[in-house]
Amino acid sequence: MNRILLSADSTCDLGSSLKEAYQVHYYPFHIILGGREYQDNVDITPQEIFQIYREKKLLPRTAAINVQEYLNYFTPFVEQGYEVIHLNLGGALSSAYQNCLLASKELPGIYPVDSYNLSTGIGLLVCDAAEWIREGLKAEEIAKRLEGRKKLVHSSFILDTLKFMSAGGRCSSITALGANLLNIKPCIQVDNTSGAMYVGKKYRGTLDKVLPRYVKDTLRSYTRLNLKRLFITHSGIGDSCIRLVKTAVQREASFENIYVTQASCTISCHCGPNTLGILFETEA
Repeated sequence: MNRILLSADSTCDLGSSLKEAYQVHYYPFHIILGGREYQDNVDITPQEIFQIYREKKLLPRTAAINVQEYLNYFTPFVEQGYEVIHLNLGGALSSAYQNCLLASKELPGIYPVDSYNLSTGIGLLVCDAAEWIREGLKAEEIAKRLEGRKKLVHSSFILDTLKFMSAGGRCSSITALGANLLNIKPCIQVDNTSGAMYVGKKYRGTLDKVLPRYVKDTLRSYTRLNLKRLFITHSGIGDSCIRLVKTAVQREASFENIYVTQASCTISCHCGPNTLGILFETEA
């Protein structure tokens, strides 16, 4: 029997139930806020980050996992005889993958995978990998399959505010101010051939009006949906918005599983509160 351990950066956002079901190990990114450093979803939560912002106007920063941290993390697994498949936050967004790759050269049986994605876009690949492990595939073959699978993952989010993107240097403060004044809700999409983010369609109006339109537009953009699973992932948003989105998804396609998860601190730090996205795969 293969001794393969499945692992991912904390940014894969699967939620506790799926993390446990698929036996996924996480390693946390770093959150810097108010002169202190925290571990993503270990000793700080997105709700606490947003509360500190509301009270003190302090905006968070994030830092990638470094080479030594990956080495310290992987070494006990290798010593126990495991091979490790580790899915990283997209290399276009973070240095985590390059750091993980450097660490893997020091240890046998470590297979880092640049997801070319973020949040449950990574999570979708984690689920695929878990199923292939259960089927008995070897680690090297699974890593190879994941490389081909990345282009089938589709991730996008609707932002309620660009303030946090602006603070992270991913858009200008002028753009953020203009969007907020005009009540524009941009759709941020992930390029699954590189992992880079770009602005797609710009919606105007309140979230309860925008989100169903976004779901309809997004799902109708693809003709060969993989109906095994879809994620609704958010940074903290009202239940009414989640229900609206779930209803809109069900109206467009009959997914076998619709999972609702909350984004990690790292993702939330960059997208801000009231962000919501749908993430899914298409068929080859």
